[in-house]
Amino acid sequence: MAKNIPSLLPGNAPPEAAQTLLALLHAQGEVARLSEREQLYSSLLDSVNAVLWAFDWENRQVLYVSPAYERIFGRPASLVLADFNEWRDSIYPDDLEYAERSLAQVLVTGAVEDREYRIITANGQVRWLSDKCYINQQREGDRVIVVGIAEDITEKKQLEGELQRLATTDVLTQSSNRRHFFECAQQAFDSAREDGTPLAFLLLDIDDFKQINDSYGHQEGDQVLQRIADSGKAVLRRGDLFGRIGGEEFAAVFPGCNAQVAEQIAERLQREIQRLSFSHGEQVYGVTVSQGLTGLTDEDESLDSLFARADAAMYQAKRQGKNQIVRG
Repeated sequence: MAKNIPSLLPGNAPPEAAQTLLALLHAQGEVARLSEREQLYSSLLDSVNAVLWAFDWENRQVLYVSPAYERIFGRPASLVLADFNEWRDSIYPDDLEYAERSLAQVLVTGAVEDREYRIITANGQVRWLSDKCYINQQREGDRVIVVGIAEDITEKKQLEGELQRLATTDVLTQSSNRRHFFECAQQAFDSAREDGTPLAFLLLDIDDFKQINDSYGHQEGDQVLQRIADSGKAVLRRGDLFGRIGGEEFAAVFPGCNAQVAEQIAERLQREIQRLSFSHGEQVYGVTVSQGLTGLTDEDESLDSLFARADAAMYQAKRQGKNQIVRG
């Protein structure tokens, strides 16, 4: 290009003019390249579904948030840049203490990579963030700048929750499945033994369930199972465990519950089930259950001993005419 510059200038122009014009054209090229890089950088930031951020720790001031902040939080970036509490106040109340404590941990470790907490967006949605951060401090004495990236992981959390529900829930009755029930029951048993608190164990079996399936079909039998499970959920206290552990067999564990209270709960459940009404065509029918109930004793070394006593009591209820509760 330099060889062509003089031809663009008047014939009497000094040589310095050509050099000046060359420098100006070079500068314009650099500006154009810088502009292209800025546009590319801006496009990349716009496409990332995560908030890049920088925070002045001592002044409690947000120095920068990327464009995804407005998409994820639903709030103008100018507000959080003006007041750090905009971010803090958007954190789900139950997660606020953890979010603040884990952020402060970066001062000790230099980096925190496993922060997960919920936020409430401007329109009231609850979303999950995975927030990784570290200290960007060049020399001792420099002001402490924490930089990080907050990724929206709401869909991932929803999928994890659904997989957990499928792994622990009986699909038909939406109560705990056998494996999950006994895992939770074992934890309750261990806690009761350690703390010296009472614990009751209940087994429940639907009377003549095979006859229901044979007479009305398996779809009708499924409805009976679902209604029994609903009754259990309605009667049991918060903190009690309830699950379907076999074909027509359910179980419950009552932490902190003595024998008298446990029997009252079992009686309420018995009455609730007796009130259920089913229909098949023009025929209306009801169902009954036999229950075996037992409580934790000093001799019980394992959950299996409670299960065995409750099982024996339940079969005694069957032999004695069904539709009753037997304590073991």
